Amino acid sequence: MPATLRVFASYPMNPSSSPLRWGILSTGRIAGVFAQGVAASKSGRVVAVGSRTPEAAQIFATTHGIARAHGCYEALLADPEVEAVYIATPHPQHAEWVVKAAEAGKHILCEKPMGLNHGEGMVMVQAAREHGVVLMEAFMYRCHPQTSKIVELIRSGALGTVGMVQAAFSFKTDYNPTSRLWANDAGGGGILDVGCYAVSMARLVAGAASGKPFLDPVAVTGAGVLHPESGADVYAAATLSFANGVIAQVSAGVGLTQENVVRIYGTAGWLLVPSPWVINREGGSSKLLLHKPGASAPEEIVVEGGPLYALEADAFAAAVRAGLRDVPQMRTDDTLGNLAALDQWRAAIGLTYATEKPAAFMHTIARRPLRRNPRAPMPCAAVPGMARPMSRLVMGCDNQRTMPHAAAMWDDYFERGGNAFDTAWIYGGGLQERLLGQWIKNRGIRDEVIVIAKGGHTPCCTPEGITRQLHETLERLQTGCVDIYLMHRDNPDLPVGELVDALNEHVRAGRIGIFGGSNWTIKRVVAANRYAKRKGQQGFGALSNNLSLARMVDPVWRDCVAASDAASRKWLKKTQLPLLAWSSQARGFFTDRAGRDRTSDAELVRCWYSDDNFARRDRAVSLAAKKGVAPIAIAAAYVLHQPFPTFALIGPRVISETVSSLECLGVELSPKEIAWLNLERDRI
Repeated sequence: MPATLRVFASYPMNPSSSPLRWGILSTGRIAGVFAQGVAASKSGRVVAVGSRTPEAAQIFATTHGIARAHGCYEALLADPEVEAVYIATPHPQHAEWVVKAAEAGKHILCEKPMGLNHGEGMVMVQAAREHGVVLMEAFMYRCHPQTSKIVELIRSGALGTVGMVQAAFSFKTDYNPTSRLWANDAGGGGILDVGCYAVSMARLVAGAASGKPFLDPVAVTGAGVLHPESGADVYAAATLSFANGVIAQVSAGVGLTQENVVRIYGTAGWLLVPSPWVINREGGSSKLLLHKPGASAPEEIVVEGGPLYALEADAFAAAVRAGLRDVPQMRTDDTLGNLAALDQWRAAIGLTYATEKPAAFMHTIARRPLRRNPRAPMPCAAVPGMARPMSRLVMGCDNQRTMPHAAAMWDDYFERGGNAFDTAWIYGGGLQERLLGQWIKNRGIRDEVIVIAKGGHTPCCTPEGITRQLHETLERLQTGCVDIYLMHRDNPDLPVGELVDALNEHVRAGRIGIFGGSNWTIKRVVAANRYAKRKGQQGFGALSNNLSLARMVDPVWRDCVAASDAASRKWLKKTQLPLLAWSSQARGFFTDRAGRDRTSDAELVRCWYSDDNFARRDRAVSLAAKKGVAPIAIAAAYVLHQPFPTFALIGPRVISETVSSLECLGVELSPKEIAWLNLERDRI
């Protein structure tokens, strides 16, 4: 007989805390399951339900003994008695109602997966943060003591060094095109419906192996079978590789039954989790089997737990009553990492939902018209030759690989008052231009935004190369003209007049508003403008070189040019030529990624590490503490406080990075502080 160890869970609740008052949004099967869970919880009660019809809401309320039934979701969110909502709609509706619930000031438990993709997740998480509410993705298994015991065993070394995880959640249903499990427009298929569990467990285990709450994979590969009619994944598998050496094999399906277990293999043994997901819904015990080399039988670890959904409700309520920002069992950064991994899994098998395709992405993620937030205006400045002022922070369009991600980032930036978008012919092989053009078309805002395009990167910085690439750029962007066109590199071997002549042809043809150069020396800009003046033509209207508080020690890319030196800044002050500063925040040098003892990022070390830069960084840290902002905000404010027109190009990968970049807009720096930061003064 196996040895047996019994583990009893204790979930202390503050007896003085009032019950959390729940509203349930939607009345499907899982909504009923959660209502029963709250009824069995120690911490909450359901006070209202909302459905799309009064009849459905009343039936649900009568069935579950709920006092108030609302015939629409909006009425539920307006109910002053409701403190927290459980969102139980199908996947594609989660984002809309999470955002609306956050705006209504309700704490939110949202069914898994929280969104169709990482882009939706970012929008929901940011809405919760900005409105000060708790948001949790409803992975109920994360709140069960069995899961806590798994983490404890890994961290204690009971398995030795963990190397492999195998996790499956899969079941068989017959194909039904009207079922959400199979419908493309409902995000059907196994990966999102149940594969999200397997991926979340793999990331949890990998994190536990490194003493962290979770770990995101560095690579995801996969294979799957898609249904020939709906395109939903019938069954699929993926391999996740983690930086700590853990490898996970996960699988899911809605058309194939598998053994729904988790196996965790380490150098000192392996653990079998026979029931990892729906763990005794009504309460009672569950078991783990710990296999040790040489043992005649596995050690049986019995875990006592309460009703599964009651534990979830109690964990959520405990976080709310404690004033926490996140529920520890399933934090929002954990959710975002999970959605990103699911995106990679779907990409590996070629699964894109119809609503995610660029031409079909007419909606904002919150499913409402794009609108500027009047409470978050972004300062703009005039640029000679342009009809409208340009936002001081310019969105770099060089890292968005899908329309959901791009739309999430660009919608958010636009609503915060941003109106300038910088991209290039070379970025993503044209993908970035195509996505930006389609987004602008879908939103119908071409007359409200400034498009900055770049072309003629080495070795194509010739009149012929620029002309060819400009036509391709305009076609990709689906526009007849770009507001600012920048030659991405210079060609010093070519007489500058040939380039000026070519660009003026495009100005006269209406394809370009103003033009300039990126990574051009001041000497060549002067020569170009002298030629243009002599010929009675348009000269450079903008320059886009690096400018940052930290000096670029080694070029980030080949043929890069900086304007941080005193001579360049003096010339810019004299001419007042607008500067579009790239790497304005020194690519993370003023964040915790950098430090005299932090050398894991080889590019950061190569390009920015020097004694004088660390001296500037120390001063930025000191001044940031006095002003109550992050050091990176001081570094960005330095760029915006030059005695010549500056616009900072930012390249946020996620919405939270956009938000952190905006902090610099509220920072005022005096000339003395600028000089001190620049090591030109000993004190301020």
